[in-house]
Amino acid sequence: MGLALALALRCLEDELMRTTRLAALAGLLGLGALLTSGAAFAAPGDGDGKDGKRADAGTSFRTATGIEQGQKGTASASTGDYLYWSFPADAGRRPTVEATVKLPESASGASGAKWRIDVYDGLRRRQPCMYGMQARTATGSGPVELACTLRTVRAWSDTWADDPLPGTYYIRLTATGLRTADLGQPVTAEVEATSKDIGGSAAVDGTLGAPLVPGSQPSAGEPEDGWASGWWTDRWIWTGAGGVLAALAGVGGYTLTRGRGQVSSPSGA
Repeated sequence: MGLALALALRCLEDELMRTTRLAALAGLLGLGALLTSGAAFAAPGDGDGKDGKRADAGTSFRTATGIEQGQKGTASASTGDYLYWSFPADAGRRPTVEATVKLPESASGASGAKWRIDVYDGLRRRQPCMYGMQARTATGSGPVELACTLRTVRAWSDTWADDPLPGTYYIRLTATGLRTADLGQPVTAEVEATSKDIGGSAAVDGTLGAPLVPGSQPSAGEPEDGWASGWWTDRWIWTGAGGVLAALAGVGGYTLTRGRGQVSSPSGA
């Protein structure tokens, strides 16, 4: 009886030790998997934007993906989808938006589908393009290149005018004139927004109280160097230089025309 009890206790002890070892091994394996997945999550992916972050398109104004100027926005979508991005543009700058649409190799291009890029300001007013191929019909399976250069962003404008104002701008890319059979074909797209500094020639007398940035979309961000202060432009330099030149011209003209002194009186007077 005592020997049987001793054997039972020994078996129970061996089973407990085996269970403890298995639990410890499972814990180590789980911890290793957690660390590996965390490192993979923290590492930057194969993104096309800055800092390895992708900027996949949204599907409406409210869900537009914010990108910085010089950062590429991407999209893996289907024909018939509306793709939206947003970017900040400041006063005195002339934005340019470029887009590239890559069609599948099986696309025939015979449907007459026309790809179009539109740009809207912070008030969601469509802004016309000064120049650039804003719309183009797809031919074959080659990429479709689009571009739109806006007018110079103004610091202030009359309420009845549709001048571009500083703040968030929206990019919309879509295809029109599609047949039913062409809907749903996979496409990939890239967009990029850049701007050129026009300088004091675009300055106006007045500024907005704040840029037109919707509060519900902080991802739109602001320019890297912040929004313009609103009063200083290089036009002040040209104004000051013009004033100095005008003063020098006045002094020179007076020196040339003042004569050589008093007129001598006639003899015998």
